[in-house]
This record gives sequence, structure tokens and C-alpha cells, in this order.
Amino acid sequence: MTLLTSVFPLLVYLAYNIVVPQVEKLRPSLSVIMNMQRRHWVANATRRESPFDAILSGNIMGSVSFLASTAVLLVLAVFAVFGQLPTLMNALESLSFDRNLTVVDVQAHLAVMLAMFALAFFAFTLSLRQFNHFCIMLGALDHDRETGEEEIEAIAQMNALGAKNFNSGIRAYYFSVSTVAWFVSEWVGVATCLATVLVLAHREFFSSSHRTAASAAVIAARHRKAKLSG
Repeated sequence: MTLLTSVFPLLVYLAYNIVVPQVEKLRPSLSVIMNMQRRHWVANATRRESPFDAILSGNIMGSVSFLASTAVLLVLAVFAVFGQLPTLMNALESLSFDRNLTVVDVQAHLAVMLAMFALAFFAFTLSLRQFNHFCIMLGALDHDRETGEEEIEAIAQMNALGAKNFNSGIRAYYFSVSTVAWFVSEWVGVATCLATVLVLAHREFFSSSHRTAASAAVIAARHRKAKLSG
């Protein structure tokens, strides 16, 4: 049971990333709605020559780079804890949670934490690379000709891929909170993990941000429809 509750956050994190895209087919998430806005961004960028789009892209890449660097520090911190296991065991015993954790239990759980932060690092670095590709594709636009719909879609899709992996890295951070709660109690860790699922699901599908983004998408669609009909 100790091992199962230890691995539980990692399993739920992987399952969440698999299940959510299936749910999005029935109800668009905030990410899906924002992908529509990404396409509008690219479509508008084809009609202007200014540093505005470069500034936006730079801000996004700066945020991803910061979180990727933080993931590296967290991975190194977990490795450092492996070298201080006696101190950690003494600290856990002093907390008096009436638990009999063995060194193997703690090592296995640290391995789970290491996996979570490593997955976050790889997700953020892949996201950074994809946003870099997006910047190159955006910069390669030829403003002397009309950009085709297929090209706009391809560039927007690259931006969406970067956002998808960015979200995956953020989720790894969220679920890693329950791996810390595990040191208090196995069931506190499980409860925290399930609460994380509810919080993320609410933010993706039922939050005020979702409603606001959906309203903006509807308004933009009406303007485009009126423009075409006019």
C-alpha cells in the first residue's frame, strides 16, 4: 500500500494527460479555446510588419525557460536528498506521524518525485523548442503575398504544440505537491492528488477564465461572420 500510494500521483498525472484530450472532444477546454485564439494571432500577424509579435513570443519563451530552469534545480535537489537519507529519516521520525517508513520506502518515493520533476523538465524544454520553431515560422512569413490557410494552420499548430507541452509541465508541478503531502500521510497524499485533479478539471472546463475565453471567441466569430457577409 505504501508503494501504491507513493506511485499514485505519477500514475494519475499520466492518466490525466491521456483522458483530458478525450474529454475535450465532448466539451472544449480552455486550452482548446485558446488554440482558436492562437490561430487568430497568426492570421493577424500575416497582415502586419511590426515587432509586436516578436515581443509576445519572447515573453512566452521567457516564462517557459524560467520554469525549465526551476525543474533542473528541483531534480538536483532531489538528488541531493538521496545523499542525506539519514538526516531525512530522522526528520520524518521527529514529526511523529505514527508511521514506520523504511529507507526503501523513502528512496522509492524520492524516485517518484525525481520522475515527476524530470517529466516537467522534458515537457518545458520541448515546449521551449516548439515555441522557438513557432518564432522562426512566424518570422519566415512573406508579407508581400497573401498567406494561405494551410500555412496559417501549420504555424498556429506549432504554437499549440508548445502550449500543450507547457501545460503538461505545469501539471507535473501541480501533481508533485501531492508527493510532498505523502510524507505527512499516504492518504493525505492520495487526497491531495485527487483534489489536484478536481482543481485542474475546474480550471480547464468550468472556470471563469474558460467562460471569458469562450465569450471572446464567440464575439470574434460574430465579427468575422459580419465582415464576410458585409
